[in-house]
Amino acid sequence: MPEAATTPLPDDPALLRIEGPIATITLNRPDAFNSVNLAIAQKLEQLAAEVEGDDDIRVLVIEGEGRAFSAGGDLQTIGAAAAADTIAPVVGELLKHYHAFIETLRRMPKIVLTSVHGSAAGAGMGLAFVADLCIATEDARFTPAYAKIGVSPDGGSTVGMVGTVGVRRALQIFLAEDSFSAQQAYDWGLVAKVVPAPELKAATRQLAERLAQNPIAAIGGTKALVYQAVVTPTKQQLDAEATRIIGCMQTEEFRLAVKKFTSKEK
Repeated sequence: MPEAATTPLPDDPALLRIEGPIATITLNRPDAFNSVNLAIAQKLEQLAAEVEGDDDIRVLVIEGEGRAFSAGGDLQTIGAAAAADTIAPVVGELLKHYHAFIETLRRMPKIVLTSVHGSAAGAGMGLAFVADLCIATEDARFTPAYAKIGVSPDGGSTVGMVGTVGVRRALQIFLAEDSFSAQQAYDWGLVAKVVPAPELKAATRQLAERLAQNPIAAIGGTKALVYQAVVTPTKQQLDAEATRIIGCMQTEEFRLAVKKFTSKEK
C-alpha cells in the first residue's frame, strides 16, 4: 500500500493521507470554516469508503484545516435553497452523501478519532461526537446551533450524543445550550481528552498511535459490540460476544499474545 492513497489537489474540499495504520481526513474549506456543502459531502463519502476498504488502516483521524474544526452545514447553500424554495431536493441530496459518510464512520471496523480545535457547530459538532472518540483543545467551543435557526439536529448529531449523555442531557444541549466548552464536553463524556491548543496535533498523534497498537480484530469486534449493546437483547448480545471473541482468538496476533503471556507465568 503506498503511503498516500490519493494525491489530492490543494483545493480539494477534503484531503486524505495514510501513514501506516493511521489515516487522516482533513476538512479543507478553511475560508468557509469547513462548512459542509455538496462538494465536501461527496468527497467525504468517497474518502471514508477508501479508508473502510483498506484493511491495513486501524485508526481514522478527522481534523479541520484553518481556524475551526467545522461550522456545520453551509448556510449559503441552504439559504439560497430556502429563497428558491428548493430545500427538499438540495438539502436532501446534500444529506444523502453526508449521511452515507457518517454511516461508514460508524460501520467501519476501525476507531474514528476527531481532533477538534476552534468551533464545532451544528453538523460540525455532530461530526465531532458521532466519531468513536474525540480529543479537543482547551479553547474549543461546541455549538448546537440548530434550534436557534428553527431546525432539528442532523448529520448524526443525535446518533453520536444521545447514547453518551442520555435523553435529558441531549435535550438540554440541543434546546438550552448556546454553546459549551471542551471541559464541559469532557465532563459529559463526549470528549476523551482536553489538551492545550499548541499540543493538539502531537496529542492526537499519540492517542491515534496508542489506539493503533490494538490488533485489527480487537478494534473491529469491540466497536461493533459496544454500539450494538444498547439496542440488543441480552442473549443475542452474549451470542455476539461469543462469536466475536472466538473469531479474535483464531488470529495469529492472539496466538502470539497468549504464548507471550503464558511464558511469563512459568
